[in-house]
Amino acid sequence: MISTHLTTNRKPRPRDADLVFGRTFTDHMALIDYDAERGWFDPRVVPYEPLALDPAAAVLHYGQAMFEGLKAFRGANGKVQLFRMDRHCRRMADGAGRLCMPPIDIELMREAILALVRVDSVWVPSSPGTSLYLRPTLIATEPFLGVRPSKRYLFFLIASPVGPYTGEAFAPARIWVEDKYTRAAPGGLGGVKAGANYVASLAAAEEAKKRGYAQVLWTDANDHRSLEEVGTMNMVVRIKDEFVTPPLEGTILAGVTRDSIMTLLREWGFRVSERTIGMEEIISAHGRGDLREMFGCGTAAVITPVGELGWKGESLIINNGQPGEVSRRLFDAITAIQYGRAPDPHGWMTPVD
Repeated sequence: MISTHLTTNRKPRPRDADLVFGRTFTDHMALIDYDAERGWFDPRVVPYEPLALDPAAAVLHYGQAMFEGLKAFRGANGKVQLFRMDRHCRRMADGAGRLCMPPIDIELMREAILALVRVDSVWVPSSPGTSLYLRPTLIATEPFLGVRPSKRYLFFLIASPVGPYTGEAFAPARIWVEDKYTRAAPGGLGGVKAGANYVASLAAAEEAKKRGYAQVLWTDANDHRSLEEVGTMNMVVRIKDEFVTPPLEGTILAGVTRDSIMTLLREWGFRVSERTIGMEEIISAHGRGDLREMFGCGTAAVITPVGELGWKGESLIINNGQPGEVSRRLFDAITAIQYGRAPDPHGWMTPVD
């Protein structure tokens, strides 16, 4: 049973038109504690407030931290639903072991998400392109300065009403192909949603922005020839009528939106390949006129078309800098399911009663 302590000081809610990604937070948060002897205990929804951590907490020194990201949507009928919640809960539980963290019970995490969304349901916006973004997080809290797994942890969940991730939904992006920095290496943490992966990406992203690009396209750690992720998203390339996405071999996150896209593409009769693809193949296909679409996909933006690639001082314009026809179709199909404008044949949506 999840206990609930409601705030007596409700915050003013911003207008839907004023929402930006991740700047405003709802009235409450969910917390669950873990101790090696007791397991998970004391699940609760409480007023949103700063966390109290000992200065020696393991997360602050050794980086034992991971998170998830999922969304709740207000449908055309006014009811609130979550997109692929169970898949997100499973991914967090599966990834915890790589960081030597205890996996949170999937049903307990599921109930915590539903409890928080019920309490703060008035925060779920209703305008097109808006949603309530949910950030489940797991951190090590035991105070000690020895290098070993913590014996205490905190799971917490916060929520933020958001508009489009980049400020403009489905806008083509200029992407820099990174061949110096590395986001993840074989045997590392790339396949887990660890906080360390994101701080590792910042330097390259900042340099790309100085060059006039929105984000980076990561290449492999060995020789920077194979493509991996674009920014914080999975990558998909269309060459003729084949859709290619890099395989999940430990350096790439198993994206929930990626899985949804592959499911839809296969149902629509397209060839979908999970295989290695490098810049040589991209350049060759571009030269032949066969590089038809390229896009990143993830929870925050759903799909971000790539309109231009910067590579070793050269520029490759993709589809005249415009979104591809199938990526537009995918974006429309997924968002129609999320907002309840289309049937949900796969059972991706979970209603919040």
